[in-house]
Amino acid sequence: MILIGIGSNLASFSAGLMPREIVNEALAEFPLIGAEIGARSSWYESEPVPPSDQRWFVNGVAIVTSALGPTELLRRLLGLEDEFGRIRDIPNAARPLDLDLLDYDGQVCDTPQLILPHPRMHLRRFVLEPLCEIAPAWRHSRLGLTAAELRDRLPSGQPVFRLAD
Repeated sequence: MILIGIGSNLASFSAGLMPREIVNEALAEFPLIGAEIGARSSWYESEPVPPSDQRWFVNGVAIVTSALGPTELLRRLLGLEDEFGRIRDIPNAARPLDLDLLDYDGQVCDTPQLILPHPRMHLRRFVLEPLCEIAPAWRHSRLGLTAAELRDRLPSGQPVFRLAD
């Protein structure tokens, strides 16, 4: 199972899109970069992590299939972020599009370009809540726990609210 986290908390002024429109438009581009969507969670609104005065995020998770390897898939996801105006000058800055390769068929990888599974996904309710919606039995390849078990072990905080379709 290939899992991609999707988020946005900054309008794309060049495209004239708001965060929820951006995440929908980005999903529509997935087949063009070699990622076919098998399932997608609902959209969720979540507080920025770490907490800040930024706008809240629109987040979701998609299950995709791809003939691409994990490094090439990540490269194309980062290219898609760039197309939507992402600038990587300040860590944790607001961004029009944030795409994270969360897991790639349970592979464990630790290189300067790619860490799998995503090194912080198990700490983030904005990832685990939508993941539990579409794949609660998915198992973290390093920790051995399911998405539901990881979510249930999170401390209180990190508010996440499911958005109406």
